[in-house]
Amino acid sequence: MINGVYNTKLFICTQPVDMRKGFNALTGVVRNILNLDPLTGSLFIFKNKPGDKMKILYFDTDGFAIWYKQLAKGSFKFPEINNNNCTGLEIDIGTLRNILDGIDLTSIRKRKRFSCEKINDTVYDTVI
Repeated sequence: MINGVYNTKLFICTQPVDMRKGFNALTGVVRNILNLDPLTGSLFIFKNKPGDKMKILYFDTDGFAIWYKQLAKGSFKFPEINNNNCTGLEIDIGTLRNILDGIDLTSIRKRKRFSCEKINDTVYDTVI
């Protein structure tokens, strides 16, 4: 599932979610808390309060799918949110891989890289 999402947007719900929630309830969280459209094909990542369970909801061309992981030991380390009013956070695939691999994101520094950004059909060079 993770390998084919390089051009897909990923959003983490920063509020803990009851892992008993299914398709309908999680799409409600996406619409009402994250204020996003769950039909876009983006991945929506949810965690429980202890952080040992994660669900990823996405729309797969003809219906919703959920990927669910429960750790046998330990917990996932999600990005720190400094803004208490923030309900969601967009991340990249590398960050999701680090979370799944158990890497503490506070100890990582990202090096500058070249990026080609396209805005209104104009290509801009940026360093991120």
